[in-house]
Amino acid sequence: MKKYVSSQKIALTALFIVINIVGGHIALYARLPIYLDTVGTLLGSAIFGPIGGIITGVLTAIINGTTGDLFSIYFMPSQITTALVSGLVYKKVRATEVKKIWWWALVISVPATIVSTVITVILFHGITSSGSSMIVQVLHGLGLNQVASVFLVQVGTDYFDRIIGVYIVAIVYSVIRRYVK
Repeated sequence: MKKYVSSQKIALTALFIVINIVGGHIALYARLPIYLDTVGTLLGSAIFGPIGGIITGVLTAIINGTTGDLFSIYFMPSQITTALVSGLVYKKVRATEVKKIWWWALVISVPATIVSTVITVILFHGITSSGSSMIVQVLHGLGLNQVASVFLVQVGTDYFDRIIGVYIVAIVYSVIRRYVK
């Protein structure tokens, strides 16, 4: 039996991509030390599972990377990791479970933090378009080695970013889930 993709799923995925792009641009242009470009990916993973999140994250990285932030393409593996882990988490836990947001944000953020740290250090030597790069440079200037500087900043910013994302997912998921079949 063939499964068909409904126009509702396509429209929601497009909306999630737009949420990622707008959030990412707000963070980029305001030089915020967080990213805000994975809220849509988290929503895609919560509603459609890991594959829906991966599709959202990959398309976000391609669109962002070709239209506004070239670095976004290089961080596609981080989007994929976030989608995969959050999709698996949301299979086990209800997305509306707000009591454990701190814990789920940590579980979702750490694997992607490791991936993005490797990308930042190897490809960009610690400097990206994000506002968090300034913090990395300060830590590195104070004598901390580059890998530790990037990891410490990534762990903090990714975790804070995911807390915001997981909280937004908890709110939006409770509304959207009533209408998505």
